[in-house]
Amino acid sequence: MEACKPILNTGLRGFTIASSRISDVDGDIGKIVYRGYLIQDLAQKASFEEVVYLLLFESLPGKAELQAFKEQLAAQRQLAPELIAALKTRPKDALPMDILQAGVALLAHHDPDTGDFTKASATRMGTRLIARFPSIMAAWDRIRNGKEPIAPKPELSHAANFLYMLSGKVPDEDVARFFDVCLTLHAEHTFNASTFAAREVASTRAHIYAATAAAVGSLSGELHGGANVRVMEMLLKIGSPERVEAYVNEQLNAGKLIFGLGHAVYKVDDPRALILAPMSKIMGERTGQPQWYEISTDLEKKAKKIFKDRKGIEIFTNVDFYSASLYYSMGIPMDFFTPVFALARISGWVAHVIEEQFAGAAEKPVLYRPESKYIGDYCGPDTCEFVDIEDR
Repeated sequence: MEACKPILNTGLRGFTIASSRISDVDGDIGKIVYRGYLIQDLAQKASFEEVVYLLLFESLPGKAELQAFKEQLAAQRQLAPELIAALKTRPKDALPMDILQAGVALLAHHDPDTGDFTKASATRMGTRLIARFPSIMAAWDRIRNGKEPIAPKPELSHAANFLYMLSGKVPDEDVARFFDVCLTLHAEHTFNASTFAAREVASTRAHIYAATAAAVGSLSGELHGGANVRVMEMLLKIGSPERVEAYVNEQLNAGKLIFGLGHAVYKVDDPRALILAPMSKIMGERTGQPQWYEISTDLEKKAKKIFKDRKGIEIFTNVDFYSASLYYSMGIPMDFFTPVFALARISGWVAHVIEEQFAGAAEKPVLYRPESKYIGDYCGPDTCEFVDIEDR
């Protein structure tokens, strides 16, 4: 019998590599579920802390469980003085995602559980990571602007506390709730590039900090994270609704993209975008910047029509399209849009690392080890003859 040959599937698109109980995405109908719950229900009815609990422990918490978990997260927010001191030595123009990735490695140095390979220790480490991601980024923004980091407020929610540490002002209830919803919407999205990076590293039995650092590195690439930054840059360039149609035609004529439209998975509008859009409208009106939402809605409408008329294809709105104007209206620095993505997605990464290391051994090999197709033809079909250095 002829030996089985590996199937070349560039990018692993459409290739199932493992099973998971964490989330599911059906791009054909725009359906996202976390542990069986629709994203729309979680965004509308649950807090981010409830969603984190669901991702980590596979069920929604009761009142007492939620209160205890919120207190646990709040108690872990403070950064070690040594880490703050290290951040102060970094160049002020360092990329925020590089700072976050370095911060993950530094956090590992202060965690007593890194040498204990158990589910309980991984869960404790993961909870600390979820709690401290916002603290790292808020501290960095303060430091790079010549200010002292602000200590967390344990009485504030996860979302509100980050906005407080970033600006020094406690956000009002509506803004805190909007940001809480943003975190829920970005918390998890199956085997995306950064999650796969985390699981691949976790499959080697590396600790959760190593796996998370890999995920942050993956998210820093512009083909994964950063799309909403490009969306906001686009909105700023357009400037007013009157410029939208000309801009779309200019982009199409130049063979360029309209950022925030199109997705590798969705064949309909991303359900997360539908939740973010009305929040973007409200925040724009509240801050006296309604033009960013107005440009966005006009751009979405005109781009969809022009693409269909000129190219005969349908394009759909993704999560980045309205998160850009929403974050901008909240006063979040544009180069923090991707770190904010990470502040949410760390909860999904943690859940996946735990599942990879402690729940999936019976369903897949312990270690990811794909094959590659060698196409080197340096010496034709034969191997090259080694020539001593004196004769080269």
